[in-house]
Amino acid sequence: MIERNRYSLSNERIRLREVNEDDWKGVHRYASQNIVCQYQPWGPNTEEDSKGFVQQVLFDAAKETRSRFAFAIILDADMIGVGELNITDFTNKVGVISYIVHPDYWGKGIGTEAANLLIKFGFDDFNLHRIYATCDPRNVGSSRILQKVGMTKEGRMREDLFIKDGWRDSFLFSILEGEWHERKEEGSG
Repeated sequence: MIERNRYSLSNERIRLREVNEDDWKGVHRYASQNIVCQYQPWGPNTEEDSKGFVQQVLFDAAKETRSRFAFAIILDADMIGVGELNITDFTNKVGVISYIVHPDYWGKGIGTEAANLLIKFGFDDFNLHRIYATCDPRNVGSSRILQKVGMTKEGRMREDLFIKDGWRDSFLFSILEGEWHERKEEGSG
């Protein structure tokens, strides 16, 4: 069993530490905003929604076979978002990453840095073979992040998620372990 709050990831600017019970306030600061959840099936969050999200993260972290790793994104001691790695298939070594950042920090490279740390975590700590991510085709910022971290756009999944304004398509991006290690050797990972 993996201990909860064991992992912490960082680079020169941001730190990712596992979500704790008090983080619901930080989650609520961004998750209660329409602009943040416009491409998501959830939100805008009430305080109870934000508390519920954190409670679910803590519940999932305590499972004997843990597959969900949710991290508070910390910049200058402030929680400004959450990034996750979810292992979706242990046999085939597959994981999915996701991230969300407070809009005050959009366009500053935070999402890219968080995604890079999550990918590194998946490949280095869990020896995953494939990591993927999805995003709404209208979410240009997220598509750019996924390309910047070296993911390949595999295609468009049609009407795969129901959100507030109806069925939504998703772009599918992925990176393979060999591609990640090649990027690291080139100095871009």
